Amino acid sequence: MSAQRASRRFGPRALSLTVGLAVATAVLPAAPASAAVPGLVRISATSASNSTDFRSVTATCPAGKVLTGAGYEINGATGEAVVDDFRPNGGAATAPTAVTVGAYEAEAFAGNWSVTAYAICANPVAGLVRVSATSASNSTDFRSVTATCPVGKVLTGTGYELTGVTGEGVVDDFRPNGGTVTAPTSVTVGAYEAEAFAGNWSATAYAICANPLAGLVRNSAVGASNSTDFHSVTATCPAGKVLTGAGYELNGVTGEAVVDDFRPGGGPAAAPASVFSGAYEEDAFAGNWTNTAYAICATA
Repeated sequence: MSAQRASRRFGPRALSLTVGLAVATAVLPAAPASAAVPGLVRISATSASNSTDFRSVTATCPAGKVLTGAGYEINGATGEAVVDDFRPNGGAATAPTAVTVGAYEAEAFAGNWSVTAYAICANPVAGLVRVSATSASNSTDFRSVTATCPVGKVLTGTGYELTGVTGEGVVDDFRPNGGTVTAPTSVTVGAYEAEAFAGNWSATAYAICANPLAGLVRNSAVGASNSTDFHSVTATCPAGKVLTGAGYELNGVTGEAVVDDFRPGGGPAAAPASVFSGAYEEDAFAGNWTNTAYAICATA
């Protein structure tokens, strides 16, 4: 076939087809980014309100969902109760689905009070597990321990447990690592004796870990440094991200303040995107101190 005949036979049709494909390619919409943690919500459960020394409550994710992170709130005790147990369930080969919060009165308190557990829940997340690390058990004033995710996994949420100190220990440092461009992979728990305590005790850090999640980072916010009795601060996720878990840190107060309110935002039909940390002095403290809130955030 001559070149001229080939041009007459295929030229206009080929040109039309090429232009059509180009136009179709040009108007094809971009695929939306996939949510890192679809179905994310925050649910809660609250204990009875009374004046007994200890209370405990468990918040459980709805059927079919898993726990990525958690929070708590002490209601009515204003610095006179401390959270001793903030424990996600699950294990090294099992995804967590619930969190138990247990709190003791730090000193005798006549009023009624309650504790609320918050569970941050999502549709199943690939590779989700709970790992832990426990400090030495002894009678020193301070202990610190870090739970690190298995190689290849990232941190979505946190927890802790104090054993043997029954209301006389205070978690001062509950800090995920990572940063604004770096995914967290571990959490450090630091605890002080609130009062001199002769017995042996230990601290356990819990890390909720998953396969890498899109956009996972750790954001933070620091409150004012002063000597007022109550400090609060809110850490908010960057635009387009949601909260999977959180942490906090008290600086300068060394066991004389308690985080009374560690509350993720959101609700039963809304994904959390921030965490509020509120702390009271447990005893009068003259020095300046600060409260830092940490938000673990992933692509919405």
